[in-house]
Amino acid sequence: MRFYILSKGDHKSDIIKGRMKQYLEGFSLEYDEKEPELVISVGGDGTFLEAFHTYQDRLEHTAFIGIHTGHLGFYADWLPDEVEKLIIEIAKKPYEIVEYPLLDIVIYPAGEKKAKQFLALNEASVKSADGTVVLDVFIKGAHFERFRGDGLCISTPSGSTAYNKALGGAIIHPSLKALQITEMASINNRVFRTVGSPLILPKHHVCELKPLHHEKNFLITIDHYTDTYSNIDTIECKVSEKNIRFARFRALPFWKRVHDSFISDER
Repeated sequence: MRFYILSKGDHKSDIIKGRMKQYLEGFSLEYDEKEPELVISVGGDGTFLEAFHTYQDRLEHTAFIGIHTGHLGFYADWLPDEVEKLIIEIAKKPYEIVEYPLLDIVIYPAGEKKAKQFLALNEASVKSADGTVVLDVFIKGAHFERFRGDGLCISTPSGSTAYNKALGGAIIHPSLKALQITEMASINNRVFRTVGSPLILPKHHVCELKPLHHEKNFLITIDHYTDTYSNIDTIECKVSEKNIRFARFRALPFWKRVHDSFISDER
């Protein structure tokens, strides 16, 4: 089996990476950065997101697993003191594949420029660099509302525990192929109205966001990457046909992961 290890880059993570590489190669596994079958992330959720985006073109051929050495580890199943056990599991046992849905985002510019397509594991957020965000929201091609406020967050089920949760969105089990739209400080008064609640859309419902003013600048974040866009006609968001594949060597139910991340007092 071909494997690659991505480290957060701190001393602790680099030591773990070195140990794992040495021992796994000793078990006759091949270290291959270009076409790995298994990518091991050593760090926090930011490191895992970096691993995902590095190999997002190989999702059908690559599985991911995380070791938690950072401050956040929702995607990381293993702790540093379990590394030796994990090495043996990787070397000796076939792993189970668990798939989570992803988010497709396509930004269509006004005019003849080429559209830009992105894939998100957690979420996409749309904010403005020029004040209030004003977007017409379409669902399945029908106008739903005109949003005014700080912005919108469109999240995957696994990403529902990240920025979406901080905004008051629901936590969705990743076995559900869905996306969630959550408002950021919407303006609601006698003149302006939004639904005011998170919306959960099934896979076959496409969401389109159309800026009222094309010339405005928007800050669009895809997971942990942010860029500024102007002259936008439409931002299309839908559940992707692609999935991320996790390598599981032991059961770790989603709700236990949520409990351990947000409720448990154990450290």
